[in-house]
Order: sequence, then C-alpha cells, then structure tokens
Amino acid sequence: MSSVNNNLSWSKGSSVPNAAGYKFGIVWAEWNEEITGAMKDGAFKTLVANGVAVDDIIVKAVPGSFELTLGAQWMLENTEADAVICIGCVIQGETRHFDFICNAVANGITQLNIEHSTPVIFGVLTPNDQQQAIDRAGGKHGNKGDEAAITAIKMVVLEDSF
Repeated sequence: MSSVNNNLSWSKGSSVPNAAGYKFGIVWAEWNEEITGAMKDGAFKTLVANGVAVDDIIVKAVPGSFELTLGAQWMLENTEADAVICIGCVIQGETRHFDFICNAVANGITQLNIEHSTPVIFGVLTPNDQQQAIDRAGGKHGNKGDEAAITAIKMVVLEDSF
C-alpha cells in the first residue's frame, strides 16, 4: 500500500487493543539516527499510550540496519519480550549496497518470526532519499515507528486469541 498521499500513522478499521501486561523490545539502528531515533521514540510513545508500562519496554541500539537481525535475536533469547520491534532506515544510494542490506534484513527478520514463533516487526524504512525518510519519521506521512508498535501490539494480542 502506498502512503504517498496519506498519513498512515493511525489504525484503520479496528482499534488498537490495550497492551497492559505485555513486554516489548525495541531494537533500533543508530545509522541514520535523525530518522531512526524519531521512529524509536514514536514506537515507545505508542506502546505507552496503549497501556504498556515503561518498565515493560526494553530498548537497545545496534550500529546499523544490518545488525537488527542479530540484535533482535539476542533480545528474544535474553529477555521475556512478547514481541520485538526492529527500527532502521536504509536510504537508496548509488550502489547495490542498498539492495543487499534491505534483502538481508527483511529475510533475517522473517526468519526470526518463524524460528522463535514470536512477532518480530519490520520497522525499516527503505526510502529513495533523505526527504522521503523524514516524511515517514514524524513528517507528513506520519511516523512508521508508531505503525510498527501498533503492529506489535496487534500481533501479541492475536497470538493470545488462539
């Protein structure tokens, strides 16, 4: 779904469930910190606004988006997180480095979901330029960190419904 003309940082269709009692991890990449820091803050605030106690949110930084997968794995192995939100930003450049990083992170996060049977949320921006990233990190297209937190909440509540 394209967010070109929409601010998607609100939940369409259904309300966000109360997440009190759940524990969440946020693993965020320090590379592109202006963007990822805003997304991390958005995710944190959204979790708290939906009932998560501050003490039930564990935040850890990794150097870049490539390291998100291992950081999330360590979070899963060393905490009681019910879900892990991965926050990163890889901006298109002049080389194929962008493709390699984006594919590796997407595949790694997907693999963690399957192996751990725990929601690991892909909150990684893949914009063409800095302005597109800014627009999605609290700018005119909302904050994708907010959306990642809402996804995490909905996934942990969904798991409990089975």
